[in-house]
Amino acid sequence: MNYLAIDASTEACSVALNFNDKIYHQFELCPQSHSTVLLPMIDSILTQAGCQLSELNGLIFGRGPGSFTGVRIGIGVVQGLAFSAELEVVGVSTLRTMAQQAYELYQRKRVVAAIDARMSEVYTGYFSVNAQGIMEQHLPEAVMPPSELVNYLKGLEIPVYGVGTGWDAYPADLSSLKINEDSPEILYPDARFMLKIGIEDFKKGLAVSAELAQPVYVRDTVSWKKLPGR
Repeated sequence: MNYLAIDASTEACSVALNFNDKIYHQFELCPQSHSTVLLPMIDSILTQAGCQLSELNGLIFGRGPGSFTGVRIGIGVVQGLAFSAELEVVGVSTLRTMAQQAYELYQRKRVVAAIDARMSEVYTGYFSVNAQGIMEQHLPEAVMPPSELVNYLKGLEIPVYGVGTGWDAYPADLSSLKINEDSPEILYPDARFMLKIGIEDFKKGLAVSAELAQPVYVRDTVSWKKLPGR
């Protein structure tokens, strides 16, 4: 089964391809350059693997939460590819992807993802691994001031393994909650770790047609503030 995964939901841009039981991937930090970087990355990966879009069984995309613009760019690209090749798609949470990476790379079984959402807030979610080695969500994904994360985790075993940019952005509020004392090893989602989650969702029949691909912003307010005098 051959699947292409794409993510542009944060400052990072990544593409991963599972083709003939081999994984090809690229990851690049490219703030505000996703629209120029993403398509060449996809083309490079497909060329490297000798793969045509018509040989894929489906597409997997990072559905957010994260940058409003980045999420829209990623979904727009996936929809274009899916329409052209008549493929179905599956969206995977940005937060869940980082939790999956923590398990696959560091064998961490309980993870809290926290992405800096600006406006003194974080996007956050709590995940733990199931018997199939896939991270499952245990609390609704949310956006909140970092000081409220303690209440969000109330009743759960802490400290936890922290991933995402939020831990460094708000250390005074969050550092006591996580196991890792320094900056998190995982700051951004990587499409490689969407593959296992996305492929499992395809097996479960959760794929949709391209026009039904939906972002998950969690917060519907654009994160900007007026400049003085505007």
